[in-house]
Amino acid sequence: MRQYVTQDTPDTHGLLTVRGKDYRYMKQVLRLSAGDMLNVRLPDGRLQGMTVCKIEEASKRIILQVCAASPAELGADSAQGGAATAAEPTQADDTAQLELWLFQFVARSAKMDTIIRQATECGVSVIVPVIGEFSQAGAKERNFRGDRYERIIKEARQQSGSAVNTRVLAAHTLAEAIALWNAHCAERCTPDTTGASCSALGLVLYERTEQTKPLHAAVAQALHLTAQHAPDDRHPTALTAALVCGAEGGISPAELTQLITAHFVPIHFKTNILRCETAALYGIAALQTAVSEGKLWQCKE
Repeated sequence: MRQYVTQDTPDTHGLLTVRGKDYRYMKQVLRLSAGDMLNVRLPDGRLQGMTVCKIEEASKRIILQVCAASPAELGADSAQGGAATAAEPTQADDTAQLELWLFQFVARSAKMDTIIRQATECGVSVIVPVIGEFSQAGAKERNFRGDRYERIIKEARQQSGSAVNTRVLAAHTLAEAIALWNAHCAERCTPDTTGASCSALGLVLYERTEQTKPLHAAVAQALHLTAQHAPDDRHPTALTAALVCGAEGGISPAELTQLITAHFVPIHFKTNILRCETAALYGIAALQTAVSEGKLWQCKE
């Protein structure tokens, strides 16, 4: 499902004006005409049904109007006027919700573009470029906060329909990245007696098998600890997880030791040798599937 992602909020009349690159996106990519309906992702993350009420080619702007309270109502025959109605919140289900961070050692520019685009499409919350021993030269000077990556993220969200407002941070050293993750976990999670966060999970994709643990074993432990902090089965606690992926040269033994000391769990997939951009996508998909289907594969019956 495609969507239009906006940083603006409809006015008191339920109108939203689109200009510039977004105008060209709607005209040339979505090929919208007056009367067409579409889903608009608002700044607060909610999805709002809107209709195209006017296209002004001379001034190159499109005026949208609120037409439905939820995407399910987009099949309505006519648009509704008046003030903007409240959009429905994003999805919820009876499984543990996953907030996913990707710590990606800086790869070549084209590969980083692919990794960031694919991670956004998959709903990763935060992408942290990491400067390591095998990172590409010039990683420290690369601007990950500029318009280029904002455009990649916006286009990926619009294509995929992701409700997650993916963010790319500035490049961090590994020590800085670990400190950032620990600070985030301290805000969201309750630490256990070992100092590890009991509702947070940090994983490292490692190309060798030494010191590694099966993915499902690591996820099962995290889901068990997360469930202990949930009020009840109807209100599951979100699981916060981090996935660390190396650059073209992988992750050095010293860096792996540093991550293990910080309670990250190395995991190894029994598959072919993967490029770094493939490994990141593979790891994200495997982790999301293991978490979302946790009740199924942990069933004892």
